[in-house]
Amino acid sequence: MGAIVASLFAFLFGTLAVGAWIGIALLTTAIGLGWFFTSIPIDKLFPQYVFNILTTPDLVALPLFILMGEFLFRTKLSEALFTGLAPWAGLLPGRLLHVNVVGCSIFAAISGSSAATTQVVGRMTLKELLARGYSPEIAIGSLAGAGTLGFLIPPSTVMIMYGVLANESVLRLFTAGFIPGMLLSAAFAGWIMIRTTLKPELVPESERAMRHMPFRDRLAALKDLAPALFLIVCVLGSMYGGLATPSEAAAIGVLGAFFVSLSQGALTLRGLRDIMLGAVQTCSVMGIIILGASVLGNVTSILGIPSAVASTVTAWDLSPIVLILALIVLYLILGTALEGFSMIATTLPVVLPLVEAAGFDKVWFGIFIVLVVEMAQITPPVAFNFAIIQNITGRSTAFIARVTFPFLLIMIAFVIMLALFPGIVTFLPNLLLG
Repeated sequence: MGAIVASLFAFLFGTLAVGAWIGIALLTTAIGLGWFFTSIPIDKLFPQYVFNILTTPDLVALPLFILMGEFLFRTKLSEALFTGLAPWAGLLPGRLLHVNVVGCSIFAAISGSSAATTQVVGRMTLKELLARGYSPEIAIGSLAGAGTLGFLIPPSTVMIMYGVLANESVLRLFTAGFIPGMLLSAAFAGWIMIRTTLKPELVPESERAMRHMPFRDRLAALKDLAPALFLIVCVLGSMYGGLATPSEAAAIGVLGAFFVSLSQGALTLRGLRDIMLGAVQTCSVMGIIILGASVLGNVTSILGIPSAVASTVTAWDLSPIVLILALIVLYLILGTALEGFSMIATTLPVVLPLVEAAGFDKVWFGIFIVLVVEMAQITPPVAFNFAIIQNITGRSTAFIARVTFPFLLIMIAFVIMLALFPGIVTFLPNLLLG
């Protein structure tokens, strides 16, 4: 078994070292292990694997949510979110900084992508906040932290990928993400209130008068949230109203995003071409990753690697909470070198049996792995949210990492809390879906 595991790492990291895409590296590793260590006709089974994996019903939702995100990226939704939320955020300590958190939460319930959430919300809020005199420290840090909510609050592309690879219901995963998503966004907002109360100079003095705005003006601002709320109803309303499956809800969302783009005058022939190209490129990359991870999972299962690793770790007699802490450290380390989808694809075949052996539910672990993937989004040097914010602000990675660090600590503490109280994750899907 030791030779097989050593060969797995040699194949995988060898192909990554020469610059191969993660999906190709996973496929190469799977085929190499199958060829050298099994008698199965891997060349004949490979086409069957491809067909079975890429025609999984739940996977249909993934390209549709990606296409929806491409439409929304080119709308004026960020401006609408800011003008609609600003009058209400002005009532809280920290004022307009809460637009980052609430805006990211709302957009997360539409797009399913952390990068898209950070980009769309950040390109409006950061410019406005910095121009008004808010401290770059808290403005940039809150956006980087809240931008990660794009993966946790459903719909979520990471949850779809995990559901397909772990053979778990995507609808249950979506439902399980609601309460943790709301609690984490509340934790971010709470930290902003505490930080700005202890250090009032982070918020410009001129903004403190916002709480005296007439109530009728606050109500009038809500109309700007109509496009976002319309899309949330299209996607989540159709799913939980029993009208559509996740894949059908994604199709409804694409149609809704198309009409929002059209109504805002953001849809041109050139823009439509860019939308289609962007969606095809993203779907192709993610399809190869999912295919590679699935084939590798099948081959490692045939070789008995997951069960052997699970038996070894079980023999160590680690408590469940120690196992979770070890996995947090593992994923934080991996997050310095791999992006989120690659982390899931490379580790799930081995890690999932360990977690199940420790007594954790697969739905719970799905939310756990989404949270650690979110941490990877703000763990340098490979930190997609940092790259987006750096492009918007021109700030260094070191500065962005420093101001985001408190939000990373909040996420780590939040994951530990979920491990201690797993019912936070499982309560809603058990209540609504049985």
